[in-house]
Amino acid sequence: MAREKRQKEFKKILISGNEAIAEGALAAGCDFYAGYPITPQNELIGYMAKYMPKAGGVFIQAESELAAINMVYGASAAGARAMTSSSSPGISLKQEGISYIAGAELPSVIVNIMRGGPGLGNIAPAQSDYFQATRGGGHGDYHTIVLAPGSVQEAYDLAQRSFDLADKYRIPVIILGDGILGQMMEPVELSAKKIKPANLKPWALTGCKGRKPNIIKSFALAEGALEKLNLKLQQKYNIIKNKETRFKGLFLDDAKIVLVAYGTMARIAKSSLTRMRLAGERIGMIRPISLWPFPKQAFCPRNKKIKYLVIEMSYGQMLEDVQLAVNGKAQVEFLGRSGGGIPSEDQIINKVRKIL
Repeated sequence: MAREKRQKEFKKILISGNEAIAEGALAAGCDFYAGYPITPQNELIGYMAKYMPKAGGVFIQAESELAAINMVYGASAAGARAMTSSSSPGISLKQEGISYIAGAELPSVIVNIMRGGPGLGNIAPAQSDYFQATRGGGHGDYHTIVLAPGSVQEAYDLAQRSFDLADKYRIPVIILGDGILGQMMEPVELSAKKIKPANLKPWALTGCKGRKPNIIKSFALAEGALEKLNLKLQQKYNIIKNKETRFKGLFLDDAKIVLVAYGTMARIAKSSLTRMRLAGERIGMIRPISLWPFPKQAFCPRNKKIKYLVIEMSYGQMLEDVQLAVNGKAQVEFLGRSGGGIPSEDQIINKVRKIL
C-alpha cells in the first residue's frame, strides 16, 4: 500500500537539468516567468513557454534581459511567485534590476546556467560567475541567497526550495548551475502534487481598498532613510547566515586532504575521491550547496594537519571563501581551469598526490 501511495504522489522521468529547474518552479507554484533566450539555458525558457500557460501562469519572452528582470520586479511586487533565467552575459545585464529587487525586498528566483567568459565567451560550461552571484553583482550593499545544485534531481528540489526561501526572507534567490548541469539528463523523481502557496503577502500591491496603500521602492532620499533600510537588510542577512547554510561532507573524520567543490565540479571530484579511497588514501570532501551564505562551519578542522584542495571551473573564486573560512588554520591548495576547461579526475588525483 505504501508503495502504491508513493507511486501516486511521485513519478520518475528522464529530464535535463534545465527542464528539472522549470518543473521544480512549476511544482512550487511559480505563476510568472519572463526571460530571453541564451545558450546553454534555452531548454528552460522553452519548457516554461510550453507548460507555464497550461499551469495557469504567465509566460513572457521579453525583448531583452533588462526588460525581463524588470517584469519580474513588477510581478513580484504584485504578489506573484516570479522567476527569470539566463546565462552569464544575460545575468550581467540583469544586475541593475536585481539590485532594485533586493533594495525593494521583493522575493524572486533567478537562474544562471553559467557559460565561459569573460565577455561573450563561449557556450561551454564554467563556474566563473561565483563572485558575481555571491558578492551581490549589482550596485549597493546587498546579498542574494545562492544555491548550487549538484545533480538534476537536486536542481528540481532546490528550485522548489528557492521560492520558499525567497518568500520567507523577501529576497532574490539565485540558482547557480553550469552548462553541463543544464544540458545533462538524469532520472528525476517529480512530485505529482503541485503546490498552491497561500498568498499571504500583506505588503504586495494588490489594490488598497479597505487598507492603507502599500509602497514598494528602493528609492530613499530622506536623510537617514537609506541607511535605515541598509541596517534592516543587514539584520536580515545575519539571520540568513545563521539559519540557511547547506553543505554535504564525505569522509571528513579521517581525511588528510579534503576536496572542496560545488555543482558539476563536485561530481568529478567525488569520482576522484572514490578512486583514491579504494587505493587506501584518506581523502574527504566538502560540497557547499549554499554559496551564499557560505557554510563556514564545514571547515572546522578535525585535526591541525588537515589540508584542503579547492577545485573549480574558474581561476579561484570560491577559493577566497574557503581561505576566509579556514582563517589561516589549515593549508589551502587550488586546482582550476576556465573558459570551458574542466579539471579531470586524473588531474585532481595527481594534484592530491603532489600535496601528499
